[in-house]
Amino acid sequence: MKVPKFPTNEEERLIAVKSYSIIDTLPESDYDNLTELAATICDVPIALITILDKQRNFFKSHYGISFNESPRELSFCGHAILEDDIFIVNDAREDMRFVDNPLLEEQNVVFYAGVPLLDPSGFKLGTICIFDHIPRELSESQIKALKTLGKQVVNLLELRKKNTNLNLIKGELEERNTQLKSFASLVSHDLKSPLSNIIALTDLLKEENKNNLSDDSLQYLDYIEDSTTVLKNYIDGILMYYSADELLTSIKEDIKLSEIADDIKHILISDNEQLLFNDALIKNINKAALSQILINLVDNALKYNNKKDRTVEIKYESLLTHHKFSVIDNGIGIPLNQQEQIFEIFKTIKNDFTKSNTGIGLSTVKNLVKKLNGQISVVSEIGKGSAFNFTIE
Repeated sequence: MKVPKFPTNEEERLIAVKSYSIIDTLPESDYDNLTELAATICDVPIALITILDKQRNFFKSHYGISFNESPRELSFCGHAILEDDIFIVNDAREDMRFVDNPLLEEQNVVFYAGVPLLDPSGFKLGTICIFDHIPRELSESQIKALKTLGKQVVNLLELRKKNTNLNLIKGELEERNTQLKSFASLVSHDLKSPLSNIIALTDLLKEENKNNLSDDSLQYLDYIEDSTTVLKNYIDGILMYYSADELLTSIKEDIKLSEIADDIKHILISDNEQLLFNDALIKNINKAALSQILINLVDNALKYNNKKDRTVEIKYESLLTHHKFSVIDNGIGIPLNQQEQIFEIFKTIKNDFTKSNTGIGLSTVKNLVKKLNGQISVVSEIGKGSAFNFTIE
């Protein structure tokens, strides 16, 4: 018996094998289907998909035998990966490379054929191979089929490798997102209170010294207050953006539109503002997410409105598979060339009377709508107002 030599690129080949994370994995039906197909096509009792590790031959799939590995020094596949084409042993009893090989007696191995599994970088990872207990030969069609199955094995290994890498990246992104949410919460807690104090103290300073300060000094205090308010709103917006996904876990329920409208009135509507709606029963909906969406849209509708009497209307329609809402205002309108950009985070509309907008609210809305399997769009006319239309499941 001749122990198979190592390929000249064995060190690099082993690195390639390791990159697939396939050694010692559990059986998978996709691979088992291919070994069963190989055994059927070639009319043999045994078919294997093997991966050659440093000292052993691991069987990713084993059809016709119960064990899943063998010593590499005894393996036929160790010889097969030294070949560029299919490796066939018609009768191992008459081949000097396999005389006295324990597999001949213990497993009654006589015939072998193996196709190297060649990865995209040219490394031979292992084989798809077949065994029989009697001498035989393969037809051209059987050889062709075995080679084709070998390519399919490599395709499966590549797909598995890509999925593994994607899962690792997904895990890293989820961890980073968790850390970012934690950071946003920490920043919100640690900065909001000092910023609120600055705003309150600035107001107090202006009130107590309004007759002692020059117009320029009062203007500077206004600048401080405006800048502090903008920063506070950014912090609130970022925290809202990264915590919005938590709303998606809320249980769906039946609610009346008036319930949400009353909450919005309490939070946002002042004396010179109107919130109009026709009450309706909304069945099986995520109330928490819908409330967040509508609060953001109504808040924007009021913020971008220079009319003396500001009006916002909420309309609802029940569709076959979705809920449809519209939030319509009589505000300043949105230029056509900005109507797509407004849903991007930190994108804002420049105007003369809104100083504290962050460009986070509409991005949060779009994020929620998308994750509720819906869509959002806007129709707007300068000077007349805007209508935000969205659907959610």
